[in-house]
Amino acid sequence: MFDLVNRVGWESRFHNRQEFPGPFPQRNAAMIKCMRIAAIAFFVWGCILGNGSLWAESKGRPNVVVILADDLGWGDLGCFGAPDLETPHVDRLAREGMRMINFYANCPVCSPTRASLLTGCYPDAVGVPGVIRTHSNNSWGYLNPQVELLPAFLAQAGYHTALVGKWHLGLDRPNIPTARGFAYFHGFLGDMMDDYFNHRRHGINYMRENETEIDPAGHATDLFTRWACEYIDSRADSARRGQPFFLYLAYNAPHVPIQPPDEWLQRYRQRHPDAPERRAKLAALIEHMDWGIGEVLNTLDRSGLAEETLVIFTSDNGGQLDVGARNGPYRSGKGTMYEGGIRVPMVVRWPGRIAPGSQSDAVAITMDLFASILDAAGAVVPEGRTGVTLLPIWKGEKNRLPSRDLFWVRLEGGVFSYAARRGDYKLIRPAPQKGKQPPDELYDLAADPYEKQDLRTTRPELYEEMVRLLEEHIQSVKDIPWRDERGLGPGEIPPATTSTR
Repeated sequence: MFDLVNRVGWESRFHNRQEFPGPFPQRNAAMIKCMRIAAIAFFVWGCILGNGSLWAESKGRPNVVVILADDLGWGDLGCFGAPDLETPHVDRLAREGMRMINFYANCPVCSPTRASLLTGCYPDAVGVPGVIRTHSNNSWGYLNPQVELLPAFLAQAGYHTALVGKWHLGLDRPNIPTARGFAYFHGFLGDMMDDYFNHRRHGINYMRENETEIDPAGHATDLFTRWACEYIDSRADSARRGQPFFLYLAYNAPHVPIQPPDEWLQRYRQRHPDAPERRAKLAALIEHMDWGIGEVLNTLDRSGLAEETLVIFTSDNGGQLDVGARNGPYRSGKGTMYEGGIRVPMVVRWPGRIAPGSQSDAVAITMDLFASILDAAGAVVPEGRTGVTLLPIWKGEKNRLPSRDLFWVRLEGGVFSYAARRGDYKLIRPAPQKGKQPPDELYDLAADPYEKQDLRTTRPELYEEMVRLLEEHIQSVKDIPWRDERGLGPGEIPPATTSTR
């Protein structure tokens, strides 16, 4: 039974041994025994010294699988208290690993969080303060081509790297996966699909295998699941011989359009005949994704790689309330700086390193995964990256991370919204509405985790301190461009040819 954070209604539900070929000639038995021992010792020592070492294979660098859901709410998993849907495979990861219940996305929308995952930086520090889209007059980011990404560092450490699924950080060179460090890409370049079955966005086909346009048939979740399993199978022999892999599996589920396969919707309705239509469809889409995650875990099991693979599961932002998402007890959802928009589910499994069924309430954020994965891989974390390693938390060596300030940004429609956190205090600066700036809001998350009591007027000194903190961050990134020299992002359609959508 999972020990969840307590709030009524949520927290109460909340190596092949090979024998030497023989026979040996009939000699003195003791000498034969000594020869066997010496041969085994020589073999093992040679492996330890060599690149394909037994140590590296069994005790050192893990394979890494990062699974990123799209718009999955904090409360929309069984292991995070969902009362009305079944996610047995993510729940399995939680039973066999650790849940982090105070984990945050770097942004309440998509592209910025993905940029932070792959750079270890705040998104506005690498040119992605908002969502990257097809049409330049509605696109709010340009991933800095000079910033080296996670797969490049892992490749330098000897990893094979792949992205399966949603990229959402650029539509053409230089900002496509195979130009930014991934050895293999099989997925979707764009922001969202207008249809899970035909995979188009604005009538454009963004599905690619490496840089080749493809037009596969099938539901996107099924395709991404199959491609991920095929990739693991293709790398299994190399992984067993000492070259680990990094697989970044980015589902576009459960992002809109909420389009589960019919059979999954029917299965859900059989169990919940009275569920509202929008909740039934979203729950079915989540359960379908969970099944896909189960297929990936089964592939790791079948290939014998599960024990040597670090698996990380999380979401890019909170759930979208108007399509039926649940963000647990937290306020609001996707797109907002309230806890429901940025606090996300996080589960990590690494057999033999992370205690099964463990839980951490350490405050962590997506950009920390960059340093954590490099640390687990035995690679050097480059200077100038903001995220910190979570390995001491995962391994149970520490309960808390060093004290630090955290910031969130979202650029949309030409206006910014922000949040800043120091300790338990959180400042929210909403985006201007119709040219007017709404007042800031200030909360004490220790006493008021659901953000009901604004302290801005009752704690003026604290408020001024938090404002200074946020302004310092804004000033530190104000000169970082989020458009290229043409005012575009790669592959975007400029305003002259942009229809009004």
